[in-house]
Amino acid sequence: MAAADTPSARTLRRHDLCSRGIRLARKMRSDVADLLDIYVERQGLDASVSVAAVEGVPAAAAEHWSEQTGTQRLLDNLAAYRAFRALLAQMLEEQREQLGDADAALGRALAAVLLQVSAFAYHLEELLELESRGPPGDDGDGPPAPPRLSLFEQKLRGLGVLRELAQWAVRSVRDLRQLARPSPGPSSAPGMAEGQ
Repeated sequence: MAAADTPSARTLRRHDLCSRGIRLARKMRSDVADLLDIYVERQGLDASVSVAAVEGVPAAAAEHWSEQTGTQRLLDNLAAYRAFRALLAQMLEEQREQLGDADAALGRALAAVLLQVSAFAYHLEELLELESRGPPGDDGDGPPAPPRLSLFEQKLRGLGVLRELAQWAVRSVRDLRQLARPSPGPSSAPGMAEGQ
């Protein structure tokens, strides 16, 4: 059991978790792209419509990304995916209220992406635990519920959520690639907070 705590075992475990996370994020990005197509079609939206930033979702674009530590990248990703989990659950509920079972394909696609987002958040928590920093507590179910929106506003918010989720999937791949890189020296392998 002691071998599992050695720096080389931790490095291998981190690399394995990052590799699996990259595959999960790529699959999620592909599924979100498909879901976006279905969503735009079924909601009767124009795919080129401009949507304002969605409240409660951190933007995937990060200032000074290269200056962030590995832990900070993981924490940012985790916060985003927890917010997406709550927003997608809300979208799924609204879709069921509006259409019932009339549009089962959209409901199934939303549910599948919600499941992937939940699994990815759990995966990020595993990485944070490996870095000797447990994940922060989940303060409820994400962002506070927005005021009641009109049907059209709900559709636009949903489009914004899916677009930002697609951007986060791309950022997550980039973040995990950065984390998977070998540390410059053995002293920084366990914490990863330095030198990233």
